[in-house]
Amino acid sequence: MWSISKQSRQMALEHSQLQSLILQRTSEVQNLSVRLLKVQDEERRRLSRDLHDSTGQTLAALKIAVSVLEQSCSADVSKMAIVSEVSDLADQAIEEIRTMSYLLHPPLLDEVGFACAAEWYVEGFTKRSGMSVRFDIAKEQQRSPISMETTLFRVLQESLTNVHRHSGATQVGVCYRHDPAKIVLEVQDNGHGMSEEGLARFRAGGGIGVGLAGMRERLRDLNGDLQIDSDCRGTTIRATFAKEGFIADGVLGVNASAARFCAQEVAPL
Repeated sequence: MWSISKQSRQMALEHSQLQSLILQRTSEVQNLSVRLLKVQDEERRRLSRDLHDSTGQTLAALKIAVSVLEQSCSADVSKMAIVSEVSDLADQAIEEIRTMSYLLHPPLLDEVGFACAAEWYVEGFTKRSGMSVRFDIAKEQQRSPISMETTLFRVLQESLTNVHRHSGATQVGVCYRHDPAKIVLEVQDNGHGMSEEGLARFRAGGGIGVGLAGMRERLRDLNGDLQIDSDCRGTTIRATFAKEGFIADGVLGVNASAARFCAQEVAPL
């Protein structure tokens, strides 16, 4: 009898140790995921800057050289046709590089904040996808922390990408609002919805895709929350941050010049 009791205590101790080890490893994996996402953001920012400052400037120089060549070939129709084609290709390459650079990390996000960057991105998404998008984006009186703005923008990007690729939706709604105690970003579509198995797996803490898992880890790292509601009428992805406890990371409120910059027409990509 004493031997059975001793074995039971030993098994209980081993079980407790195993649970502690699982929790430790889970925490380590989550921390690694967060670090990888931060590295990914930094790499996107660097690539965006390099594309704009290096490749973009090289193509701009090519465009100038082609313009000079056009002047020298104006008397030769056959040569002029070839040069014009090269000029058109240069314009196309410049536009593609510009689009890629902005999508990797839009300068608006750093310069004037999430609200302006989100409005620009939604307008561009509407043109690229041909989908009907209604959006209600609250203007910010004060900048949120940079880390939070970046996370919200990645959530917006991933959500709209998923809508376009997987939902079969014809309409999308984007809402960004400041409630008294929290900041909320919602992306809602009228598509066919997610599978019950996938939704249950997500709510249980599992993953249904690298993108959604990444979004959840980003939010968890900042004490935010990601919720998904889905049925046959569509899907709603909701990212929430509590205002309490956030410090603006040295970011000042949106000043008048930033507000004017945000109001300027920025060509959607």
